[in-house]
Amino acid sequence: MKLDKKVAIVTGAARGIGKEIALALAGEGANIAICDIEKNALEQAKSEIEALGRECLIEVVDVGKTDFCEDMANKTLDKFSKIDILVNNAGITRDTLLMRMKEEDWDVVLTVNLKGAFNFTKAVCRPMIKQRSGKIVNIASIIGIIGNAGQANYAASKAGLIGLTKSSAKELASRGINVNAIAPGFIQTPMTDKLTDDQKDAMLKLIPLGFLGKPKNVADLVLFLVGDTSSYITGEVIKVDGGMVM
Repeated sequence: MKLDKKVAIVTGAARGIGKEIALALAGEGANIAICDIEKNALEQAKSEIEALGRECLIEVVDVGKTDFCEDMANKTLDKFSKIDILVNNAGITRDTLLMRMKEEDWDVVLTVNLKGAFNFTKAVCRPMIKQRSGKIVNIASIIGIIGNAGQANYAASKAGLIGLTKSSAKELASRGINVNAIAPGFIQTPMTDKLTDDQKDAMLKLIPLGFLGKPKNVADLVLFLVGDTSSYITGEVIKVDGGMVM
């Protein structure tokens, strides 16, 4: 297994893309620490990870709160003695047109999507610097590259995450730490399953490959970026979008 004896933290891992990433990492041999705000879903994810023969630590964490993130990093170190991988996946949306957007809708999206990644990156970089190795992957979005009407807060948070990726990659490269971002396009999730046929058809017309991505497509790229074969890649933003943004 490519990640045997590695230790990974995945945020927002109770369901969806985050859970798929955690399972993929565990499937390659990593022990996993996962956090989310949904305890029952975390328990289910833990049972699935442990069914793969790996150890799993779960914590209910609001990633926007610095103390919570530092506490989870410390608990991960207490249990596993090291942190090799961080995947900043936690994210939310509060979509509406800019002229109707409430201040709290702006604040909460920036706090979870951007400050949350900052909090966890800061929490893990010290032990990674000490061991002179580490892989950090931030889950951004193509919306952070191209923008989207009704998503000014989400676009700003994901564009900020790309900036955080590039800056932290430059700061940490000399210590053997790689920092990259993945920008998914339209990924098949319970949310997209609720769209009407007309909405799905309109979405598919924007995708040259002609089909929605799956969480596994994102997880597969994470596996590459946290493995040894990506050792000369840092500061990159890699799109997983079926060719939607070229």
